[in-house]
Amino acid sequence: MLNQLKLFDSHCHLDMPEFEGNIDAIVSKCEEVGIGGILMPGVTKDSWRRIKQISARKPICHAALGLHPMFVEKHHEKHLHDLEMSFSLGDVVAVGEIGLDFYESKNNSELQIKYFEAQIDIAKNANLPVILHVRKAHDHVLQILKKHNFSIGGIVHAFNGSEIQAEKYINMGFKLGFGGAMTFPRAAKLHKLAASLPLESIVLETDAPDMPPATCKTPFNTPLHLYDNFRSFVSLRNEPASVLAKQTTLNVQSVLRLNS
Repeated sequence: MLNQLKLFDSHCHLDMPEFEGNIDAIVSKCEEVGIGGILMPGVTKDSWRRIKQISARKPICHAALGLHPMFVEKHHEKHLHDLEMSFSLGDVVAVGEIGLDFYESKNNSELQIKYFEAQIDIAKNANLPVILHVRKAHDHVLQILKKHNFSIGGIVHAFNGSEIQAEKYINMGFKLGFGGAMTFPRAAKLHKLAASLPLESIVLETDAPDMPPATCKTPFNTPLHLYDNFRSFVSLRNEPASVLAKQTTLNVQSVLRLNS
């Protein structure tokens, strides 16, 4: 059975209000069904403490801290210093969720770029991979990574770029995240990418509580829906489910430098 295979949710926001009071039960169920790892990226400074508390209590949960581009108006210069300092105060495996989001508007693009570049430098100094959020800005992000000679790699969350952009990220040491969007019948572009990109470069995610799969019948997405995304992935690939589960898990562990 698929849910006997060990999987890793490479992007999940357990710190969000939707999970309040239910984290212990959710994580226990994840462990029961075979989800052996959950990466929790931060989006604002206010989220960091909660994320670190959860990761300290739950061994399968791992913390990433960052300043998300969609909340750039809430960030302050001091938060960059706080981010640097946070890496000396407990286990943090990545800087994120960071990046650029030009989906709705480029009105605050300069401010987004300022915070993104600063956090790339922080990640370099801390020798940590990054978790990227990128919408309508892949070429800009790739240019900035090249400009800063960033070679540590990381994960491109919810990848939806071109094959050429995918190849550039892969050559920089990045893994590409696929989640709920892949489960929709009309997602032809994502289906092609998930089917054709090197398996060694793909990781699976839920982005819970957001980005529910087509099969989701609950009020919001949870890390337990990782198996729904995995089933869709299996249907698109030629490799056995056991191989896909093992490799996508190894991919996350490798880029985050976690022990298996």
